[in-house]
Amino acid sequence: MAGGGANSGKLEYPFCRCWTRFFGTMIKNGVDSRSVSNFELKAINDIDNRRFCHGLKSLFLEYCANSTIHGVKYFGCKRRTLCEKIWWVVTFLISVYGCSRLIQNIYRKWDQTPVIVSFNEKSTPVWQIPFPAVTICPETKAKAEYLNFTTMFHQIKNETDREQVTTESWDRFRAVSQVCDPHITENIPLNQTIDHECVNWLKNVSVSKNEMLMYCKWRNKEIMCDDRFTETLTEEGICYTFNSLAADDLFRLEELHDDYPYLQENRSSTQWTLESGYRDDADIDTYPVRVLGAGARAGLNILLRLHEYDLDYICRGPVQGFKVLLHTSGEYPQVSNQYFRVPLHQEVIISVKPEMITTSEGLRDYAPHRRQCYFNYERWLKFFKVYTQQNCELECITNYTRLACGCVKFSMPHDDRTEICGSSQIECYNAAENELLSHDVKHSVNSSYDFRAKCDCLPSCTSVQYDAEISQADFNWRDLFLAYKSPQDEFPGIQLARLKIYFKEAQFITSKRSELYGVTDFLANCGGLLGLFMGVSLLSLAEIIYFCSIRPFTILRFYWTKQTQPSAPFIAPLFVIEKSKAN
Repeated sequence: MAGGGANSGKLEYPFCRCWTRFFGTMIKNGVDSRSVSNFELKAINDIDNRRFCHGLKSLFLEYCANSTIHGVKYFGCKRRTLCEKIWWVVTFLISVYGCSRLIQNIYRKWDQTPVIVSFNEKSTPVWQIPFPAVTICPETKAKAEYLNFTTMFHQIKNETDREQVTTESWDRFRAVSQVCDPHITENIPLNQTIDHECVNWLKNVSVSKNEMLMYCKWRNKEIMCDDRFTETLTEEGICYTFNSLAADDLFRLEELHDDYPYLQENRSSTQWTLESGYRDDADIDTYPVRVLGAGARAGLNILLRLHEYDLDYICRGPVQGFKVLLHTSGEYPQVSNQYFRVPLHQEVIISVKPEMITTSEGLRDYAPHRRQCYFNYERWLKFFKVYTQQNCELECITNYTRLACGCVKFSMPHDDRTEICGSSQIECYNAAENELLSHDVKHSVNSSYDFRAKCDCLPSCTSVQYDAEISQADFNWRDLFLAYKSPQDEFPGIQLARLKIYFKEAQFITSKRSELYGVTDFLANCGGLLGLFMGVSLLSLAEIIYFCSIRPFTILRFYWTKQTQPSAPFIAPLFVIEKSKAN
């Protein structure tokens, strides 16, 4: 930068066209001409497009000379030939392309798979989780003294005998047919679309709790089965559950129909939640119950009973006995999805190995679909207070069944505005459930409406599953009675089975969702690639911002200050004026 002198004339203008026009207009409209010389006024008025390009070039060369990005300084070096400059430009662009592609891959991985599931650092003792809830459903759906299903089935199949069936027997048969194999009543005209009394009829004819549960032992102590098991309504009919949450802890009772028959009595508030576990002040006898160790002595021992004259081979087929489901205390049982059998005259031993998945606190700020799970407070269910994937799917099936059939199955949670399907709707609600479980279910009115996607039933962020190892042996209870010289006449026509459930090990390894790539990891990877390919750092990015914004405005401000000071000698900071020696 130089003022007037005896040098050859050369003019450079490192500022943009808009600033030039602004200065020209400002001078024409009254800038005191005494503040600049005639020659300088003429120089400003003679700025044109070529001068503007020269100004940008001057600013660019200044950036190249001072940049810390590798290779950029060779772009404006006057001692380099054109071929050398082209070589450096091509090399620089290749580096930028390679770096951009790798950063794109890292971003995709950070965005799509930010979570990794790994083993926790420490094992978890079994007393920190509840003992599994045990739901037992008898395969005998009706006692013969109330409804002989086989006799009634043959009577209804015969059109002549069908007219002799009483209304009460018809109602009982229709109710029990909803818990039998669905193909049994395919060709029978049941003629019942709505049945709000279905559950009452099932309760009336089902095997009672005291009759089915003959003997119970918990943690090696004899207990009253009636005190520990509660009546539960499932798609299998009336079942009995051990160690489930009470109705007021599991359901939103204000949303349910007043007569919804989840018959678990209310208890004191639970000291356990799925996400937080047991409270520190919870004792060993809190509910849901837990054990202090592993082994059969710390588990549950049940003697199950049915009567031979109640067995029916048409309703549920040739396998008689019981269906058993292990689930968490906060999960409503759906026995037909996952169960194992306890046949009559058999002893079944279930060695339980829990699997637990937790989620780190660092993932709470992630969107649920990025971490692929919901915390309990994030996902609101209409009928349940506790969010689990099974509870969510039960609500989803309920909503889809109501949409497809205009009613819901008797075992589904519902409000007082929902109709209960009758026996003639068995095929409809079974078909609705099968459609929903398929991958391409679409609403019948709008083909683009994916009902299952709307349900959005992701796993819960803290979940517990109970895997079972099962062993089975003959249960010679008759010989046992003879050995004890117990008269079998005290138990005429009974059929027994025994079930034992306990934890296999005192501790187990849990899994944990944690960050695979956090924001810090993402920035570190990007910074490493930028440094590897181009030597870029945060200060290098700050340089680019500086030369694109702050530097030009600093020059502009300096020029404006000189223009508004008439007493100061004018030195043009934005361009270099060189006069020829002849002038």
